[in-house]
Amino acid sequence: MELKDLYREIVNDHNINPMHKFEMEDPDIVLRGVNPSCGDDISLMLRVKDGVIMDASYTGCGCAISQASVDMMIDNVIGLTKEEALYRIELFLGMIEGTVTDEKKLEALDEAMYLSAISHMPARVKCAVLGWRTLKKILTESDVRED
Repeated sequence: MELKDLYREIVNDHNINPMHKFEMEDPDIVLRGVNPSCGDDISLMLRVKDGVIMDASYTGCGCAISQASVDMMIDNVIGLTKEEALYRIELFLGMIEGTVTDEKKLEALDEAMYLSAISHMPARVKCAVLGWRTLKKILTESDVRED
């Protein structure tokens, strides 16, 4: 299977059958992320215990890339500490910006590494990073402690 086909398959699967798209009961933190240029709009919900992301979900609407990317991101960060999640976020953002290209490092992103093709689609970059930037804002501006 070609990389382009794998990218399409993964994006379609996460968009059509998202595992984490639901309204979480009693989340510890909720933050809305909006991409005004195209209308992508998500609410990211986290449950955190002792500085570890125990569960996460999202609601909202947007293009296939934004929805698939946030679903993949949640797969990628559940069970991680704040610092581990921030590392993955920076890795993803670097990949999309084209500054991180080391495939060995990018393997930490699991399926999200297949979104690297978006770095060549400037109009879609904001879509792909919406969930990741929203999570970064939660982790850097909210009271998520690593006790």
